[in-house]
Amino acid sequence: MTKQEVCNLIRQVGIIPAIRVSSSDDAHFAVEAVARGGIPIVEITMTVPGAIEVISHVVRYHSKILVGAGTVLKIETAQQCIDAGAGFLTAPGFNPQIVEFATKQNFSVLPGALTPSEVIQAWEAGSDFVKVFPCAPVGGEAYIKALHAALPQIPLIAAGGVNAKNAGPFILAGATAIGVGKELIPHEAIERRQTDRVRELAHRFTGFVNEARELLAARKQSVAGSKALEKCEEKATATRANER
Repeated sequence: MTKQEVCNLIRQVGIIPAIRVSSSDDAHFAVEAVARGGIPIVEITMTVPGAIEVISHVVRYHSKILVGAGTVLKIETAQQCIDAGAGFLTAPGFNPQIVEFATKQNFSVLPGALTPSEVIQAWEAGSDFVKVFPCAPVGGEAYIKALHAALPQIPLIAAGGVNAKNAGPFILAGATAIGVGKELIPHEAIERRQTDRVRELAHRFTGFVNEARELLAARKQSVAGSKALEKCEEKATATRANER
């Protein structure tokens, strides 16, 4: 995928499942389970044993899945992930060197940030999205709403504490997408190889995102209609005044 295609898919799907497991076998299972649930994006964190090999395997045998590399903290690691076929790089924090490295290669990068200053710095450095992490402990959807109101031009990804209760509210608050870990891919489901459970959770989270987006669209349409009505009323008032 091109950089633009990667960004478009992230915007379209609105969910980035983060896979943090204790073995490469668990990672392979998680990838397939999430994909069967209809989410064609996964993030393999570098904390997974053999993470680079997992990325390479997914790219080779699951061509319809966009696989990204998470917890990328060094340029050397970033290069290995790109060579393995990863579609994007992300991390819990902002490393300007990695963002610069990715942008020079025209490669998608989604660094983490928390404060408004960090978010601005990450965006101005050339990031495609800024992952607000960990957003739940610092105010959750209210924090995302405040950031989005102040910085509407920056596409935010809410991550860190996203669950079934706040997934939709994060989108309503202004997040372009959400990053979800164990709430979408429970450790117990991985250990017991419960494909159906992960698939059902994937369907639920997709539903939360889509429902929130539909509500946002309805709100925008309502606001647009109200403004149009106000203009008509103003025009009618002005016409009546001229007739007098």
